[in-house]
Amino acid sequence: MGHREDLLAGAKRCLAEKGFAATTARDIVAASGTNLASIGYHFGSKDALLNAAIIDSFDDWDDEIAHALRSGTRSCPVDRLEGFLDGVVSALTRDRATAVASVQAYARAEHTPELRDQIAGAYERGRRSVAALILDVAEDEVEEQTALQLGSLALALVNGLVLQTLLDPERAPSGRDLAAALRALAQPDEPQAGRCVT
Repeated sequence: MGHREDLLAGAKRCLAEKGFAATTARDIVAASGTNLASIGYHFGSKDALLNAAIIDSFDDWDDEIAHALRSGTRSCPVDRLEGFLDGVVSALTRDRATAVASVQAYARAEHTPELRDQIAGAYERGRRSVAALILDVAEDEVEEQTALQLGSLALALVNGLVLQTLLDPERAPSGRDLAAALRALAQPDEPQAGRCVT
């Protein structure tokens, strides 16, 4: 790994151990085995590096969740959405600190236009990739409107699920709970068991 990758890895460790606000540039340097000048050279500032580390962590989660979905045998879109949401909860359980750091980043984005743009870009990319996962098609097969609608719905469910799981994990819904709610909304007069909403 080069200094840039070392800095990102060190920043992710610091986010997990200390959180966004408590992490110093010296903490990142110690965790990465680099030097203070490397932060400025590669990222411009400590905050820009931490922002990049959070976005990179989102991508790590996406890869993990996508792998879990591809290895399953879910046959219809709502079943795959359920698997996706359960994958989010599983990733959050293993890496709570990254989820907490991401919530901190959302709050900081209000006053940091660069971070807001980075998160908005991650959402823009995420909509299409999540829609493709749920529909079980290649990303280039997902139409713009489908990415906007289906991807946005899935990401809205993710955000709410993450917050509920962080705040009250014992009573937070599962992917199965949310999928059942969508099925009930789509076809309110039919029994829930075994139904596939397309």
